Amino acid sequence: MLGWAISFLIIALIAAVLGFGGVAGTAAWIAKVLFVVFLVLFVASLIFGRTRGPAA
Repeated sequence: MLGWAISFLIIALIAAVLGFGGVAGTAAWIAKVLFVVFLVLFVASLIFGRTRGPAA
């Protein structure tokens, strides 16, 4: 998921340099959303992974 966010960030940066404002804005928005989803899933996996205890 983090790889997708980085990919869209790179697409947004390239589009911004080339002057495609709409594409750059959309790609940047998608990158932000994917990054937030990645962070939420990461924190959830840390919390729920710790509460299970050691494997038997």
